[in-house]
Amino acid sequence: MAKDFYKLLGVSRSASVADIKKAYRKLARKFHPDLNPGDKTAESKFKEIQEANSVLSDPKKRKQYDQFGFVGDVPHGGPRRGPQSSGFEGFDFSNFGTSSFRDFFENVFSGSVSTPQARPDRGQDLLYSMRIGFMDAIHGLKTRIQLTRMVSCSNCHGNGFIRSQGQQTCPTCKGTGQVNMQRGAMRFATTCPTCGGSGRTPGTQCPVCHGSGAEQKTQFISVRIPAGVGSGSKVRIPGKGNAGRMGGPTGNLFITIEVESHSFFNRQGSNIYIEVPITVPEATLGDKIEVPTLNGQSTIKIPPGTKSGQKFRLRGKGAPVLGKKAHGDQFVEVTIVPPSFKDQRIREIMKKLKKISDINPREKMGLYKK
Repeated sequence: MAKDFYKLLGVSRSASVADIKKAYRKLARKFHPDLNPGDKTAESKFKEIQEANSVLSDPKKRKQYDQFGFVGDVPHGGPRRGPQSSGFEGFDFSNFGTSSFRDFFENVFSGSVSTPQARPDRGQDLLYSMRIGFMDAIHGLKTRIQLTRMVSCSNCHGNGFIRSQGQQTCPTCKGTGQVNMQRGAMRFATTCPTCGGSGRTPGTQCPVCHGSGAEQKTQFISVRIPAGVGSGSKVRIPGKGNAGRMGGPTGNLFITIEVESHSFFNRQGSNIYIEVPITVPEATLGDKIEVPTLNGQSTIKIPPGTKSGQKFRLRGKGAPVLGKKAHGDQFVEVTIVPPSFKDQRIREIMKKLKKISDINPREKMGLYKK
């Protein structure tokens, strides 16, 4: 029986194009090969829903599919039965030669067989997680990481074949230039993906990479982490992913950053926050004090009568803004620290201060001085 595209996507035959695309996206996320590595069932399912979406989301293709059960040129005198007709057992297209009907199926099902030798393919991108120190994230970092990746085959130089041994009969099609394929009940001949229909390969298949043009190696790679990265930032290292197949371009390396916390600096975006203790005299009389910043000490002025929790801004003293020639600000929150109660002289001074002070800080709470 021919496959029911509507059933594959889980939609009704009267479903709108929007509903079809929504169903496709949901299934594509579930069965995508990248999310199901090595799962041939998921890979096959993904290709089936791709095919179903391609047909049902196109009004012209959908109309033909609803009428005949397939899309494309129909051979003269060929059966025309819909997907719900009984007795449909498929067709044998192996004798149609280079007809447009065969070409149609070659285009539709070209992705149904894994054929890394068919053409140069771009290598996969790689992900790498790195934990760095707080100040390394602020100032940037140059380091080396150890990475296992696919590199261009050293034996065949990424070609997949040993060309010096001359042309050979294609091992896939045995020199015919065509291979027979079957999709459900449908059988047809198509161009050999290994030799491109010539029946010959440019040499013998490389015994090291088995024709893929790439081999696995562990390497040390120099990387530069830019100033201003934060936890969750991704740094792209061009050309350090997996090597492409058959000489295709190399993928990229993406490094996900995790930044360690600091003992007294707190970072929020490009702004830096810090708590600094001050004494009672400094808060009462005012003073100038030194505070730490990301690039050394800086002086701030404490005005007379400063309260605990009061904040001061140091413009441009924050973290670098990633990718820009700008910096955030640093915010200093002061906390008043009482003097030591163990010092008898201080205790005497505090007693005198208590007698002459006319301030009741709890007055607004309804608590009056007796």
